[in-house]
Amino acid sequence: MSLIPYRKNSSGLANYYDPFRMMEQMEREFFSGQRYSSFSTDIRETENAYVLEADLPGFKKEDIHIDVSDNTLTISAERNSQSEEKDKDGSYLRRERSYGSFSRSFSLEGVDEQGIKAGFTDGVLTLTMPKLVPQQPASRRLEIE
Repeated sequence: MSLIPYRKNSSGLANYYDPFRMMEQMEREFFSGQRYSSFSTDIRETENAYVLEADLPGFKKEDIHIDVSDNTLTISAERNSQSEEKDKDGSYLRRERSYGSFSRSFSLEGVDEQGIKAGFTDGVLTLTMPKLVPQQPASRRLEIE
């Protein structure tokens, strides 16, 4: 079992060089003021589980969503912030808005989906995902008639 980021590729081609896609990504990163369009994760394996830690500083617990579907775990986080300053007449001197949406998906192959537990402390989301226990085939002895 390997927990690796899941990247959906609609064209069916593996990673290929696309200068237009790279330029769009560079433009998004430049104008958003953020260096990356996703968040960092650490995944470690213990004897009975996989532990995923995702860095989500500045997010509130309510802004984070974890979905499990079709053997895939998706973590998404969304933030909206708005600030404004007005003069004594109520005219804007400055008004700023920012919006950020992040999402990552992971394959849950070899994970007991029903046992996944999540916690969020100090900007770090921690998911504990128990390993599937391999089922031993049942054996029985047949009586000869």
